[in-house]
Amino acid sequence: MNIPQRKLGHSDLTVSALGLGCMGMSWSYGQAKDRSEMIALLRNAVEAGVTFFDTAEVYGPYTNEDLLGEALEPFKHNVVIATKFGWAPNVGDTTRWSKLNSRPEHIKTAIEGSLKRLRVEAIDLYYQHRVDPNVPIEDVAGAVQDLIKAGKVKYFGLSEASADTIRKAHAVQPVTALQSEYSLWWRQPEDDILPVLEELNIGFVPFSPLGKGFLTGKVDATTQYGDDDFRSTVPRFNIENRAANLKLVEIIKQFADQKQLAVGQIALAWLLAKKPWIVPIPGTTKLARLNENLASVNVKLTPYEIETLEKASEQIKLLGNRYPDAQQKLVGR
Repeated sequence: MNIPQRKLGHSDLTVSALGLGCMGMSWSYGQAKDRSEMIALLRNAVEAGVTFFDTAEVYGPYTNEDLLGEALEPFKHNVVIATKFGWAPNVGDTTRWSKLNSRPEHIKTAIEGSLKRLRVEAIDLYYQHRVDPNVPIEDVAGAVQDLIKAGKVKYFGLSEASADTIRKAHAVQPVTALQSEYSLWWRQPEDDILPVLEELNIGFVPFSPLGKGFLTGKVDATTQYGDDDFRSTVPRFNIENRAANLKLVEIIKQFADQKQLAVGQIALAWLLAKKPWIVPIPGTTKLARLNENLASVNVKLTPYEIETLEKASEQIKLLGNRYPDAQQKLVGR
């Protein structure tokens, strides 16, 4: 498949127009998937033209980075791997991550583990996973700048940061990309984030571009989530809110049916049409879904179709926060 390339922000970091979010292979969406199957899926993605892969040390924890390290080692000079720092494991219990830690000394320790697990000499794109209110963002940017000078990191990124934080960090060390949630189900970044990114020439990497599976058209009011699937704790996914929010999916499905496409392909095509420096990273553990998502790069929506889709979706009152209360407090800082 011929996947077009996009440049992230002011940098010379060029990646496939769609990346692959890898969290669900190891963490948060039920039990970890079979390792050999996920290695095969990752290598299929490379063969299909994906060059941008997203992970974090907290996914697992640690196991997702290790998975990507093994799967992508044969291609490591031809792909871009993004990972994240900023959480601290509880002493003696690596299965629980309860607190933020972006102290410079912790960052400079954490990267050594990521480098080893990913089997690379330098991290292509190193994100602060969540803004730590106990550490000035200028100190965080300075620590990553030191790692860039040391040749251990190539580019600096932020995740779920506010416009003010982005500006402060960018003044110390240029931010190459911001990663935050953005989709037809969550359009708040259009208010204050996208204008700042455009002004500062920073790329945008939307995670959950398919609404954690909601915008695939495969979720309905009867869908069940196990206790090991974090969507069981997300207010937007409770039964009452889900039933109301499905009205949005019905609108997207009307567009999809007209074009004989999947619902998710319309959702991804909409994102790709918004800005040339937006690179969504839908996640999946299924080859069929990977191929379906990748085919969205060839879907062209006209300005009229985009406007019509947006106006229709704006008539839907979406219910529920996108995180439980404790996690909701960690975004937009």
